[in-house]
Amino acid sequence: MAPAVNGTPAPLSGKKRRIGVMTSGGDAPGMNGAVRAVVRMSIAKGCEAYGIYEGYEGLVQGGDLIKQMFWADVRGWLSEGGTLIGTARCMAFKERPGRLRAAKNLIVKGIDALVICGGDGSLTGADILRAEWQGLLKELVDTDELTTDQVEPFRHLNIVGLVGSIDNDMSMTDATIGCYSSLGQICECVDKIDDTASSHQRAFIIEVMGRHCGWLALMAGVSTGADFVFLPEKPPAQDWKSQMCSVISKHRKLGKRKTIVIVAEGAHDVALNKIELSEVKDLLSNNLKLDTRITTLGHIQRGGKACAYDRILSTLQGVEAVEAVLEATPETPSPVIAIVENKIVRKNLMEAVKATHEIAQTIRRKDFDRVMELRDAEFAEYHHAYMTTTASEQPELHLPQSKRMRIAIIHVGAPAGGMNAATRAAVAYCLARGHTPIGIHNSFTGLCRHHDDKPLGSVRDFTWLDVEGWVSKGGSEIGTNRTLPDEDMEQTAKCFELYKIDGLFFIGGFEAFAALSQLRKARVDYPAFNIPMALLPATISNNVPGTEYSVGSDTCLNVLVGYCDNIRQSASASRRRVFVVETQGGKSGYVATLSGLAVGATAVYTPEEGIGIRMLARDIEHLRRGFANDRGQNRAGKLILRNETASTVYTTDVIAHMIAEEAKGRFESRSAIPGHVQQGDRPSPMDRVRAVRLAVKCVQHLETYAGLSQDEIKADKMSMSVIGIKGAKVVFGAMKELEEKETDWKARRPKNEAWLELKATIDTLSARPKPEDCCENCGKAK
Repeated sequence: MAPAVNGTPAPLSGKKRRIGVMTSGGDAPGMNGAVRAVVRMSIAKGCEAYGIYEGYEGLVQGGDLIKQMFWADVRGWLSEGGTLIGTARCMAFKERPGRLRAAKNLIVKGIDALVICGGDGSLTGADILRAEWQGLLKELVDTDELTTDQVEPFRHLNIVGLVGSIDNDMSMTDATIGCYSSLGQICECVDKIDDTASSHQRAFIIEVMGRHCGWLALMAGVSTGADFVFLPEKPPAQDWKSQMCSVISKHRKLGKRKTIVIVAEGAHDVALNKIELSEVKDLLSNNLKLDTRITTLGHIQRGGKACAYDRILSTLQGVEAVEAVLEATPETPSPVIAIVENKIVRKNLMEAVKATHEIAQTIRRKDFDRVMELRDAEFAEYHHAYMTTTASEQPELHLPQSKRMRIAIIHVGAPAGGMNAATRAAVAYCLARGHTPIGIHNSFTGLCRHHDDKPLGSVRDFTWLDVEGWVSKGGSEIGTNRTLPDEDMEQTAKCFELYKIDGLFFIGGFEAFAALSQLRKARVDYPAFNIPMALLPATISNNVPGTEYSVGSDTCLNVLVGYCDNIRQSASASRRRVFVVETQGGKSGYVATLSGLAVGATAVYTPEEGIGIRMLARDIEHLRRGFANDRGQNRAGKLILRNETASTVYTTDVIAHMIAEEAKGRFESRSAIPGHVQQGDRPSPMDRVRAVRLAVKCVQHLETYAGLSQDEIKADKMSMSVIGIKGAKVVFGAMKELEEKETDWKARRPKNEAWLELKATIDTLSARPKPEDCCENCGKAK
């Protein structure tokens, strides 16, 4: 700490700051990851980090509730639920005298920047503090609480907001810290309720959190295939009782054994009358004669460890928050760190808060169309996807006969969580529009060899009931393998003609990409392939060109992160142990890198970077130093993640043995290989909802070619395309361009992988030494 001047610490030199970090409002999984990132990034940038305990209460009380935090203080925090620095409601801060005390406490500690993780109320309070800052300093001087010399170095207070909220109720961001962890808790509960509901043919009404925001309810509905959802933003029509009963009755008549209705706690009808759970229960019990139960999930939705996505999101946003602090000027408006699709961005904090408050006000005015406009576009898309893929019969959505298509769905490559959810969504959307969805079972092998098997061939039409329960199922219900069409291109073309396939929807990984490439090139010889085709990337490796996200990758990360948490627990119990964990991913280091970010790995080895003897020497020396400086603290276990193809020489076992040999008995080393468990069981909520949204977009894309001639389709480069998330956008990429410009065919991955820049963040947050700072031969710091 810099020496005190006139009783207060002197400002740090240059652009360095003393950065306070606090969590406020309701707790959310991932808050600890944000605090860890802010603390370590601050230290890495030469700044000082201060934890403000118990939220605004700690800011007002000061003293020991504001204390400097050091590197080791946040060790192991990524895997902890809740917030370890506490949060509390603080009425005193809402009044100016409370904010005056808060300002004094910040100056006394020398803090000139604040990173606040909380909801819209917490972030509003922070911006009020900044807006009043000059007046508060003047009052502190005028009342002799502080001198002019004491306040002069702290004339400007920088504020950066991080949104921690399980409700995902902040505008201008697609996700808030904690929302996907909460959704995971909900889906886990509903999946279990599903089993007992189906067993007894019962109906369940499930209440989830969300007073002014129905995100959790909507996403739970999409993720679990609920029959009906009630949202604050889009209340049901005036005749919702008969509408709900009609939908559920149709589903029951089709053979569905269970009924799930999800209600947001703030749900109401168009007249703003609260939707009472008991009223819904009475309707189902009395009108439909269903054995009905009510379940309120309550605070279980807040608890537990953060999922992989929330750990990664909180870490990246915490790092960005420190960067925003260091780049801020006195004129810079307070930013809030947001995410749009796959891109971390800065938004104007007060504009985001204002837009959030406007939604609640617009709901009170009953202008629900405007409410949906105010919600981010992604919310409206999910709502549309839910409405078109849940109801079994929607003749009002049918296209004219001339526009209806026979759309085949095929899985290619290894199984991935979310494949079935995508298939269910595509089938349901096809049926809603009047198309005929066709399942090609067991990929191209099934198509060519078993299409006409008796009594059941591998090519058959889907019904709604066939796929109704698939949204939560892992693996591939129609079967998948790595066979490509070039094994028998002629027979593949004949089958396309035989079954009059008008469009083909691929779901799969790099093999699916290669299959689509082969069919595109074969169009010259086989006119049957002059139909629209779209690929939804689905692979745990996330190595398909044209996208930064693949369905199934999030499920894999969650499984691997849970595995690593258990391994770290063993390593920490032994205190002086390193585990080298092998990850899947083929020749793409995505899984290793993102899971390394989520578990706080000491080092990550990827095929893109490779492994060398000098790299290992530096990392082993880094481990030696770390354990030498470890004074018996808990959470001392360390993890190294290695992609399965990072090196043919330095295998997982070899690296573990090298570390053990060089440790000379001062610490231990073990290897761990989770293998195919990484493909997961039930898909994660993110993989479910994104699978649904992207599958619907793919079928909508195929629809645009209805009625066109084969020559017209062939001439359009977008008639064979890959859907993807790139930066802040969902895009379709033309297959020919992706093949020629963006694909590393030898390595089976994109030429440019957006996640590569995250390796530097992992190294920074683990204090991994840089090559230029170490002796080239022994790995010791220069």
